[in-house]
Formats: sequence, C-alpha cells, structure tokens
Amino acid sequence: MLRVLAYAARHGRAAMVLGLLAGLLLPGLASALQPWLPHLVAGLLFLNAYRIGLRKAAGGLADGIGTLKAVALLQVALPLAALALAAVLGVAQTPAAVALILMLSAPSVTGSPNITALMGHAPEPAFRLLITGTALMPLTVIPVFLLAPGLGDLGEVLRAAGRLIGAIGLTVTAAFLLRRLTLPEMHQDQARAIDGLTMIALAVIVVGLMAALGPALRTDPVLVLQWLGFALVANLGLQVMVFAVSRRRAGSGAVPVSVVAGNRNFALFLIALPAATTEPLLIFLGCYQIPMYLTAILMEPLYRRGTLRTGR
Repeated sequence: MLRVLAYAARHGRAAMVLGLLAGLLLPGLASALQPWLPHLVAGLLFLNAYRIGLRKAAGGLADGIGTLKAVALLQVALPLAALALAAVLGVAQTPAAVALILMLSAPSVTGSPNITALMGHAPEPAFRLLITGTALMPLTVIPVFLLAPGLGDLGEVLRAAGRLIGAIGLTVTAAFLLRRLTLPEMHQDQARAIDGLTMIALAVIVVGLMAALGPALRTDPVLVLQWLGFALVANLGLQVMVFAVSRRRAGSGAVPVSVVAGNRNFALFLIALPAATTEPLLIFLGCYQIPMYLTAILMEPLYRRGTLRTGR
C-alpha cells in the first residue's frame, strides 16, 4: 500500500489533471460528489495537519509578524485595491468585479500546502498562512464589506467564517493529537504515502467542485471561455505579481505566499451569501479550479528560476 501511495505522490500533477478532466467529462459523478465536498475538504485539511505535525507547524511562530503582514496584504490590501479600481472604472457591481473582490477577500484554499509541496517547496509556510488567514477572516472581511455593501450580508459571512474556524480548529487539533500518539517521528516513506493520499483526495475534490462547469460548457461555451480567461488572469496573474514583488524580500517564503495569493477559498462566500449574489459566480468557481489545479505545472518553471536567481 505504501508503494501505491508513493506512486500517487510522484505523479501528483497527473492526478490533479485527471481530476479536472473527470469533473468536466463525468457530470453525474461530479453531482454525486458535490454534497460531500465539506467532508472531503475537512479530510484534506486533516491529512495536511497530520503530515506537517504540531512541531513544524509551530516552528514558524517566531516569524508570526511576517505571516500577519502577508495575511493583511492578501486579504485586506488587495481586495480594497481591487474595489477602489473597480469603483473608479464604474464596474464595481459587475459579476467579474464581485468575483475578483470576493476571491481576494478569502483565505487560502486547503490544498495550498500540497500545491507548494508539489513544486519542491516546504509546505509549512502555506499551512500557517491557511490557518492564520482563516482565523483572521472575520476581521479582514469587515473593511471590504463595509465599503462594498453590495457584495452581500456581512453578518452571514461572519457566521460562515465562525463555523469554518470551528471546523478547522477541531480538525487540526485532532490531527496534531493523532500524529503525536501514533507517529511522533515520521519516516520519509510514510510522509510520501501521506502525500500520495492527499493527491488522491485533491483529485476527488475537484470533481465535485466542477459540477456546475460541465453543463455550462455544453449550453454556453463562449461564456465559460470568458470566465476561464478571467480566472486564469486572476489566479496566475496574481501569483506572478506577488512573486515578483516578494521573492527578494521573502526568500524561501516567496513561493508559498505567491501560491496562496492566487489560490483562495472562494467557495466560502458561495455558502455564506444569498443566491442572488452567488448564482452568477458558479461558473467562475468551476473555472477557478483549472488554474488552481494547474499551478504546480504552469508556475513551477517561474518559481524554480526565481528562487535560483535569488540564491535562496
């Protein structure tokens, strides 16, 4: 079994691409998995926390100020800048502007440590950004929603964020405790096996996340292509921008910060906000999974060259 899971870990990029294709080509399977997405995401978070362990997760607490600065930049400064630009251009109420502002207001996706690890970088900084950004979300969304009340009900978002924080707290605590009781010292082959299991989980999760995209692609392919282009620019373009700014300052932390910058838990707002706000954004959610799941393929050459050039 360890060999099978290690094989999945070695071919993680292929597994993620297969998940994307399955989500597009198997709409029945995607619809069947959709109700289970919260459980699957919690399971992925559990695997990440178990793989990293409390010792490594807490190892960066000395750099807590740096993590807080990154969260403030990603979840407050960027969405406010996008909101100001959209207001100046007079497009703040358009679905594209709403999608971008909500995306930038969200914390990291659960899979960001896995995406970072796939490119050969330490997953711990991305994990800390995931935990810290999610915990601070009830505070970071307040200025954005106060300045843009058309985005939706701030109270609903805060309640959803509270539920998310509670679920993450319980999941991570259980994973850290189980790791301490069962595997305090993890060997390399065991770590690779858990990596393989997380790759399989990611591939399954994306099938459910693509549930709305397959039918839309058949009924209105032009609209889907427009949203796909927007999602590619929003996700990958943001990663390039943040990496260009941070690679000389953040050193080895530039890649995790850049990955998190482009890959956010946008689906949280779809759960919290009314259907009138979120229904036009369902296609964007499906399209958004494509650059997210292709980050390890498309961005790895840039991240590799950038880190080699800085000598870090």
